[in-house]
Amino acid sequence: MCILFIAVNQHPKFPLIIAANRDEFHQRPTTNSRYWEDRPAILAGKDELAGGTWMGINRDGSISALTNIRAPGREVESAITRGELVMNYLNGKTKQRKKYAEVLSESRHNYNGYNLLFGDLNKLYVYNNFDDSLVPLEDGVYGLSNASLNSPWPKIATGRDALARYCQHANVLDTEHLFELLKNNAPADDAALPKTGVPIEWERRLSSIFIQSDDYGTRSSTVLLVDHDKHVTWEERTFNPQAEQESVQHFEFDIKSS
Repeated sequence: MCILFIAVNQHPKFPLIIAANRDEFHQRPTTNSRYWEDRPAILAGKDELAGGTWMGINRDGSISALTNIRAPGREVESAITRGELVMNYLNGKTKQRKKYAEVLSESRHNYNGYNLLFGDLNKLYVYNNFDDSLVPLEDGVYGLSNASLNSPWPKIATGRDALARYCQHANVLDTEHLFELLKNNAPADDAALPKTGVPIEWERRLSSIFIQSDDYGTRSSTVLLVDHDKHVTWEERTFNPQAEQESVQHFEFDIKSS
């Protein structure tokens, strides 16, 4: 499960800002973000258990990120790993990418619940396989977690509001402020907790933007910036179960014109 905050044409310098947390069991083997040896145009982390990823970008500017939908009782053990959806998009050809929404719709029953962000600087979309819905992201600020786009969850509202305020008042972007947004570990009040079918203790634990516990929590935070010159900045910070920072991966490149 992950959370994404996305600003489209809200900052004077950066038409696209994505701030994201990856939440996962700490024991799940993971490789930090890097250019993949067998796909050197792709920058992403790797889920070593299933082989996919939760978020990545291609040197041609194609972007994709995944969040699981929290739906106890609807999970199927034999479902295909959702992490391949991100890689399939990033690894596809231009013509294939244009038809990706059709591919997602046709294959939606093969996967457990998910939202998939995909597209590029010109246009991003969010596909939800439970609803079989495709939403284009117009100019604005969005939050995406483990329900539908902009669900009225406290942590979605908190992160969206913080990102919107920052875009309006920051002529020079300091990524530290975005990482502070992602490190917000304040839980929601019980009265505001969503009812997703998990025990109340889990609802409380999962209600903050940054999740900390011994077994499950925020494993990494990633900030992705694309400026008007199509220069990409990607920074990932990883954390241990005590929420202590363990590593930083920083990459910059110019989007290759097709």
